[in-house]
Amino acid sequence: MQWGSGGVRWRRVRARSCILWPVSVQTIDDAAGVLDEGAAAPMILMIATGTQPVTLALPPPAELGRRIVAGGQTHEVGDERMSRDHAVVTWENGEWRIRDLDSRNGTYVDGERITGESRRDGDALLRLGHTLFMLLADGRGHPAPEGEHVVGPELARAYGRIRSRATDDVLLLHGEPGSGKEMAARLFHAAGPRRSGPFVAVNCAAIPDGVAERLLFGARKNAFSGAIEAIGHFQMASGGTLFLDEVSDLDAGVQAKLFRFLEAGEVVPLGATTGPRMELGLVAASHRELRTAVKERRFRDDLFQRLARHTVGLPPLRERRVDLARLVQREIAATGPVAPHPRLIEACCLRPWPGNIRELRAALRRAAAIAVAEGRSTVRSDDLDPTAGKAVTLTGETAVDRPLPSAELDKDAVIQALARANGVVSVASRILGVHRTQLYRLMSKHGIARDDS
Repeated sequence: MQWGSGGVRWRRVRARSCILWPVSVQTIDDAAGVLDEGAAAPMILMIATGTQPVTLALPPPAELGRRIVAGGQTHEVGDERMSRDHAVVTWENGEWRIRDLDSRNGTYVDGERITGESRRDGDALLRLGHTLFMLLADGRGHPAPEGEHVVGPELARAYGRIRSRATDDVLLLHGEPGSGKEMAARLFHAAGPRRSGPFVAVNCAAIPDGVAERLLFGARKNAFSGAIEAIGHFQMASGGTLFLDEVSDLDAGVQAKLFRFLEAGEVVPLGATTGPRMELGLVAASHRELRTAVKERRFRDDLFQRLARHTVGLPPLRERRVDLARLVQREIAATGPVAPHPRLIEACCLRPWPGNIRELRAALRRAAAIAVAEGRSTVRSDDLDPTAGKAVTLTGETAVDRPLPSAELDKDAVIQALARANGVVSVASRILGVHRTQLYRLMSKHGIARDDS
């Protein structure tokens, strides 16, 4: 028995090869409490060998191959595509140095084969044969807690801040589409004093124009022609927590009523001038930068100031590469009797995934379906759609360096995405990294006809 980084205990297990598996892990709370203590600690994390997920933490320097030597320990790995002495990895002067030892099948760093020695700043993905390693410039908090949800140190930091603010009435979340804003809002609810009350989630971007006020605040009878008495989402969430995703999509009138609630606790139904006071927690979220919306006069400054007193940013999936690898393994395992080839994991880790977990999950399910249909037990990298996880530039070319903000999407980008998606709006929205309702709005703005046939 021995101890790995972050207080995680490991046990030697005999399977196809001799590897280390976790037998006890930190809770998310534990991880959030220790991530920022001490100096950065570089780490080599073995994440997969063949189709088997592995968690093996190694300190640099390390001699890697079928025989791994690191930290005075020797480990055997049963990957016949690795040379016995394949590569040497060291950490010197704030950078990784990877030296190939004339290996039979080559050494790949971030998907590219190297010759001789290569240097990398920050984190890097290393593939030797069919075994994957993550080179982490700061391994504090790794190996990450495991269980129902994949939560590495980057997300654990955000969750720790959310828990510390759970006694407050208001929280603002910022994160890209699919980055887990609703899960974070549920965490705020569960950790706070209103956990026994209802949790109500509303996607403001999906509310049709003109009905947001009635849906959120309710309506009095005869407030408009044919109106009946109706309760809104605020009333439904009384005593609990209301989550407003994409709050920046609310129009000016609804923003004014939202500000009134935050200042006075008053919920005013449509058709009324006053309303009852209500006790509930409010979590607002947006993938847009609200300060920019304020400058462009699309979002009230006073409302922003009131919401932004406690703000937590959620890291995008591309900044959680160890989590990304584990998510690939978990999602493929959930699809049936198939397993991910290591090159599939590598391909996924090298894409930015502007749609984050939602996009990754959909892409992996499609890839797994191809493998199952062909009677294979392994999902390969070429089963993954070539455009999956990649952003679209204004010229329509795919790019792997950054997601494209929806504000930058001009008519040509929308038309090209629809063409590539054969007119299927849900697919085009994933290509562009925006919500389907936002794409409909862009189509309306640019005069692009909807094909609802």
